[in-house]
Amino acid sequence: MKKRNIWIALILLLGVGFLGWRWLERHPAEADDPDHNARTLAEVPAAVARVQRHSLGNTLTIAGEFKPFQDVDVHAKVAGYIKKIYVDVGTHVKEGQILAVLEVPELAAELSGADAAVRRSKEEIRRAEGDLTRAQSAHSAAHSAYARLKKAAEARAGLVAQQEIDDSQAKDLELEAQVSSSSAALSAAQQQLQVAEANQKQYAALSDYSRIVAPFSGVVTARFADTGALIAAGTSNSAQSMPVVRLAEISKLRLVLPIPESVAAEIHLGDPVKARVQALNQDFVGKVSRFADSLDRQTRTMETEIDFDNRDGRLIPGMYAETQLSLREKKDALTIPLEAVMRNGDDATVLAVNPQNIIEERHVKLGLEDAVRVEVLSGLTDKDRVVIGNRSQFRVGQKIQPKEVAAGASTAEGEN
Repeated sequence: MKKRNIWIALILLLGVGFLGWRWLERHPAEADDPDHNARTLAEVPAAVARVQRHSLGNTLTIAGEFKPFQDVDVHAKVAGYIKKIYVDVGTHVKEGQILAVLEVPELAAELSGADAAVRRSKEEIRRAEGDLTRAQSAHSAAHSAYARLKKAAEARAGLVAQQEIDDSQAKDLELEAQVSSSSAALSAAQQQLQVAEANQKQYAALSDYSRIVAPFSGVVTARFADTGALIAAGTSNSAQSMPVVRLAEISKLRLVLPIPESVAAEIHLGDPVKARVQALNQDFVGKVSRFADSLDRQTRTMETEIDFDNRDGRLIPGMYAETQLSLREKKDALTIPLEAVMRNGDDATVLAVNPQNIIEERHVKLGLEDAVRVEVLSGLTDKDRVVIGNRSQFRVGQKIQPKEVAAGASTAEGEN
């Protein structure tokens, strides 16, 4: 047993001696060089991007549906039968163009009666004017006779009997009253004419409503009646009241977008909006034309309308579009690729590469960003380089083989 312990101790002693000999025999530079670990990892490639100046724009992407600028159901003002309809679905019409004509026999009779009433009122005025003229002439003669008799009686007493003077005065007063009566009759006839003319205008206007015209230029998108159909008046509360056609203005379309509360204050009239219509595989540009200037309490969004010129007719109401609304833009901003940034709450860091290709960790303050790049407010200069892609394979102090790539480019090579 004692001999066995001696052999074990001898083996351990030989092992320690061998390790000590290997330590003394190693290369001196390997023990003294502080960058030994960095050079050991110097062969690791890494994708890097330079800090560059670019123009950045903050955009908001929202999907929406195109709507006609105006879209109305055209009703008849008066009830009647359709005598003739001139349009059908897809017909393009101009403002004021006749769409349909109604046949309303009772309205024509009422208009004829109103015309006759106007003519009768005018005849009554002419008759009243004649009566007034005759009354004024008779009163003028009677008044002159009374004035002469009175003057003669005053000049010479007893020359004219008092009875004769009284009779002349009474006739003067009677004819004066007749003038007033004729004047009142003339005034009544004139007022009656005004009433008749008002009725005539009313029935003439209703007669004009028998011609249904386009309120604006557009296209007929639906037709609800045919020739001979009975159309109820559009002012009726009856459930049978139906429109004749539906008319839409499509030369200009509007896109209604719900803008979130967070960016509602950045919306301004005239802001450009780019809409991507997948059905046409084409971009269209419009502008902000109006907004509610108030938030919906349920959705916390502000309704904003974008107008698009559609005189060429390429856009069709109902098409969906993905819009990009430019909110802010900054020229010549110091930027880095988004994939170079690691965020931890409000803190952001990047792996910068110094002139010796050694990795350093930098804390940066970020600003405006888009889909590819982000603005750097502090922590980097336009001469720096940053590592992009997977950061887990690198550590601070490590030396790398940098391979520059453009922002947004694939970093597969650097990661491999």
